[in-house]
Amino acid sequence: MRQIVVAFERQSNCDRLREVLESTGEFTCLICRSAGQVKRAVGKLGLNLVVCGFKLPDENCESLSYDLPRRCAMLMVARQAQLDLCTAAGVLKLPAPVGREALLASVRLLVQLTQARQAPAQRSRKEQELVERAKGLLMERGGMTEEEAHRFLQKRSMDRGARMADTARQVLDEMIPGRDA
Repeated sequence: MRQIVVAFERQSNCDRLREVLESTGEFTCLICRSAGQVKRAVGKLGLNLVVCGFKLPDENCESLSYDLPRRCAMLMVARQAQLDLCTAAGVLKLPAPVGREALLASVRLLVQLTQARQAPAQRSRKEQELVERAKGLLMERGGMTEEEAHRFLQKRSMDRGARMADTARQVLDEMIPGRDA
């Protein structure tokens, strides 16, 4: 089952969407009532799909979309006039009131998009060697195990929305003074 953040100002909207999404057996919902809660859920739990209204008590959802990691997709469900105000790229918009099938089709589309974003790209031999060198240096100088070094590079890459080879290059540049790669 795929976990989705559902974030609306009104609890009744959260409950309605949760009911529709969870009734399929494909999704479980984590209800959030503020942008701060959404950010914490996405960050701590690694969630990558948010269904929300136009605004939350502490921030509008367009602003929230800019604060979410690149791996995270957003579906905004609101009146058409509100949707027209949102200019954030990458936010899928669905006019309310929304039917069950339109909602499910939109969420399934976003699931496909997030899976495509997360599909690991094949690294070239040179890139793989770069990653291995960075892991070796982290193990040697940082006292990490191989698994810890790999997770460090992975997490830093995800946090910055960068490829792992680019992150490895940055780590090598930071840890070896005067190095030009």
